[in-house]
Amino acid sequence: MGDLSLDSTMLLEKLQTTGVDFGLRLVSAIAVFVIGRIVVRIILSSLRKLMHRIDLDETLEQFILNIISVLLTLIVIIAALGRLGVEMTSLVAIMGAAGLAVGLALQGSLANFAAGVLIIFFKPYRTGDYIEAAGVAGSVDQVTIFNTILTTPDNRKVVVPNSNITNGAITNFSAMDTRRIDLVIGVGYDDDLKLARETLQKVIDAETRILKEPTTTIAVSELGASSVNFVVRPWVKTSEFWPVRFALTENIKLALDEAGISIPYPQQDVHIHQVNDQ
Repeated sequence: MGDLSLDSTMLLEKLQTTGVDFGLRLVSAIAVFVIGRIVVRIILSSLRKLMHRIDLDETLEQFILNIISVLLTLIVIIAALGRLGVEMTSLVAIMGAAGLAVGLALQGSLANFAAGVLIIFFKPYRTGDYIEAAGVAGSVDQVTIFNTILTTPDNRKVVVPNSNITNGAITNFSAMDTRRIDLVIGVGYDDDLKLARETLQKVIDAETRILKEPTTTIAVSELGASSVNFVVRPWVKTSEFWPVRFALTENIKLALDEAGISIPYPQQDVHIHQVNDQ
């Protein structure tokens, strides 16, 4: 009985010692993780300020910060696991095998990462640009490691994989300082074409936001089925494209009405023939 009591006491003391040791290591690991996360935030904040100071491109800045954040967080996790007593050699081997498995399973994500690098390097668009790509149009909010985040004109957030964007055509509406507005205005065949042209020119001249160079094109482009079609092509600053387009559309309609010039719509003539019964 004495030996059994002695063994139980020793086992209890060993469990207590092991539990206390594990508890201390667990507290230490948590402290390393928490402090590490704070240090990561400080480093990222300092890097962000540095990038702002050197006027680094915002898209490139966000991309670099995302990568550094992931790498530093991974280092903090490894350090915390080390405080728990996890063997670093075994951990690195396990992570290497896991990384290979994950890499094979996430080939699409790796393609998105590579596409993100290409976007940053070749800069087909930047943060704030209005683009159309992968069947979506919107303003670029952020280019992350795997995705490009867009905001649509009706304020919807759209996350587009980078590989989808680089595999297709990209239209950047903000790349140039100026844009051309293309309007097609139809007038009736019975209306005075010279008066119609003069009326359109007056509307263009009255709009101060239209650029003087390049000059505005006003020309007859087509003799349509029910109208003579003018093309009106003024140039404006890119930032004023839609406001000027909306204003011109309204003002042209009002000016043509005032000048007595009709804007015809498609119509058909129906002829009814009556046959008398014999």
